[in-house]
Amino acid sequence: MTEDPSHDAWLQQARSYLRNADPVLARLIDARPDFDPRAWLTQLPPMDLYGALLFQVTGQQLSVPATRRTLARIEALFGGHLPSPAELLAVDPGKLREAGLSWRKIATLRDLAERLSDGRLNQDALSSLPDDELIAELTTIPGIGPWTVQGAMLIALGREDVVLPGDLALRKAVQAAYQLGHLPSQQEVLDIAGRWRPYRSLATSYLFSAAFEPAEAPPAAQHESAEA
Repeated sequence: MTEDPSHDAWLQQARSYLRNADPVLARLIDARPDFDPRAWLTQLPPMDLYGALLFQVTGQQLSVPATRRTLARIEALFGGHLPSPAELLAVDPGKLREAGLSWRKIATLRDLAERLSDGRLNQDALSSLPDDELIAELTTIPGIGPWTVQGAMLIALGREDVVLPGDLALRKAVQAAYQLGHLPSQQEVLDIAGRWRPYRSLATSYLFSAAFEPAEAPPAAQHESAEA
């Protein structure tokens, strides 16, 4: 990955802020001086917003290895890449089922693809929406919940202040890092994450790095979400 001075300056500022805001994160940051929060992106296929939502929907209720196997079969079905909305609508849904998607996930992805294809939704317009508005817009689609959209915001849009309180793996990472005697609820994760604003995405990446070292997947792919 090429050097990006502006990103390096942002990262230095964000690390300093998080280190001062939270002693737990200070320890994680100091223990990982060479940590690159964007490195996991190189392990993923190129994704626009639709591709990232497909990635997230595929991973609902699946382990990381199962998600990767299913994605590989989907890519193979479309000549080595993730499908555009038009490409997904053009394929026999049975082929998607054979690739490993459940009928419910297929229905969700086709619903989203139809809305993007017929103009009810526009990727560029969606990508420009504030986080809360983007979540509100997309979660009207059955099968897409906040966790799915939050992961897509991290992967496709590079949003800087995203946390995934509904992700079981993140809750486990918080439990371990903060030495809690119980698995924190989604609200407890949000309460802890409040001190990370406006850099919750970076803080989340550090927690996953600490919990899953060597990191094999992005936060969005640690898929034990409550969404089904």
